[in-house]
Amino acid sequence: MKSGGQPAIVYVDGGSRGNPGDAAFGVVVRDREGATLAEFGDYIGKATNNQAEYRGLLAALEWARRRGVQDLLVRADSELVVRQMTGRYRVKSTALQPLFHEARRLAAGFERFRIEHVRRDDNADADRLANLAMDLRGPVEGVAQP
Repeated sequence: MKSGGQPAIVYVDGGSRGNPGDAAFGVVVRDREGATLAEFGDYIGKATNNQAEYRGLLAALEWARRRGVQDLLVRADSELVVRQMTGRYRVKSTALQPLFHEARRLAAGFERFRIEHVRRDDNADADRLANLAMDLRGPVEGVAQP
């Protein structure tokens, strides 16, 4: 998909069982009309939930960059990640700083980038993928709805 001027809406989620513990992220990419363009997630090993949230954001940004998307809206249920990415919160955690800086670098490469907080209920598909990746301890892709 070469999106160019077409906006993509990306839902990202990350989770950790144990915090830190087994962790994974999930990403769902939709077009403006809501059609699903891609679904994927991956197990990332032992990490915190915030690290997993950032890894999901980074995976989404890389996916969009590789496909030439120029207008990207990210929706996440992590207030911390959203507020850090929008400059409302400082990044105090030394474990999150490199992830944050890489996310900001990638985000700057889009003509238009926005990130907004959504309720957990509105992020259920990305959450499902993150949990499935944790269950499988590996990557998931193009997983159909249950």
